[in-house]
Amino acid sequence: FNKVIVIYPTPMTEQNNSNSSNEESQNNNNLPKVFLHVPPKFSFVLPPNPSHNFHILNPGGLPSLHQFIAADPHHASSIAAIVCSNVYPVTADLLQLLPSLRLIFTPTAGTDHVDLSECRRREIQVAGIGNLFSEDVADMAVGLLIDVSRKISAADRFLRTQLQPSSWDFPLGSKLTGKKIGIVGMGKIGSEVAKRLEAFSCKISYNSRNKKSSISHPFYSSVLELATNTNVLILCCALNDETRHIVNKQVMLALGKGGIIVNVGRGGLIDENELLRCLIDGEIGGAGLDVFENEPHVPKELFSLDNVVLSPHAAVLTSESFNGISKVVEENLKAFFSNKPLITPVL
Repeated sequence: FNKVIVIYPTPMTEQNNSNSSNEESQNNNNLPKVFLHVPPKFSFVLPPNPSHNFHILNPGGLPSLHQFIAADPHHASSIAAIVCSNVYPVTADLLQLLPSLRLIFTPTAGTDHVDLSECRRREIQVAGIGNLFSEDVADMAVGLLIDVSRKISAADRFLRTQLQPSSWDFPLGSKLTGKKIGIVGMGKIGSEVAKRLEAFSCKISYNSRNKKSSISHPFYSSVLELATNTNVLILCCALNDETRHIVNKQVMLALGKGGIIVNVGRGGLIDENELLRCLIDGEIGGAGLDVFENEPHVPKELFSLDNVVLSPHAAVLTSESFNGISKVVEENLKAFFSNKPLITPVL
């Protein structure tokens, strides 16, 4: 049988749409490439915008950068910038796959998921979210402290589960007013925490890399010394090689049986196994934890402890902070591709 091929003429509107799409694709190919390296639910941090002077790859947050490179190695050589969350670490091995990379932006409060040493060696600039989250994180730190000390969540569970309404046999909490509070990391977040706790007439002291001349609160050069002289430790510092497990068994024992630890920094700041043991054995009084050492895994033993309040890394999760993220991301990218200084530089 002979084959008959019928060619239908393309309607003019379809031709116009096709030409427009081809022109748009060609224009995008000429723009610097930015890869959005975040989970799908966070793809809002950089929505497509016709006014962008860069082309967004992976606007829906799928797939991951590793999967993207594996599927299309050609694009890897053209990526000039990536926007990454702490869910996807940017390691030296990954950076080797991106020869044209010149900027990493992370819309997070920390940068421990980015290999800063390799970025410095490669002269890759790094930008962060700046102080956008500072007030929200400070609010969470104080909220966790009040909850743990006054047993608010524990009291809520007690009332919801008690079988005999006439029984009000509930343990006493501890007042916050006048407590001696030690803040580890007196940056913007730590300063905001201190400001809030001053309203409770708390006695603030701190540990930081250096003593700050602008801060009148007592300074302790070691976390151990800070714990020895306080009732509460609030962790607000960054996670790095020097601060990993900065709160160890010795520090917890120095804090004492009535002591409370609040962590809104990173989970790795605390030796989690020792923390769990000290909580169960009553060697410290309680903990308020927004972050965990092996996220998203949380030790199940913590769930049954009434002296612990848990939060799913939610200190920055407010509608106000989310509304500001995309603006900060976009402003940094526009500045970078216009050869202007970054708005919120880290490196």
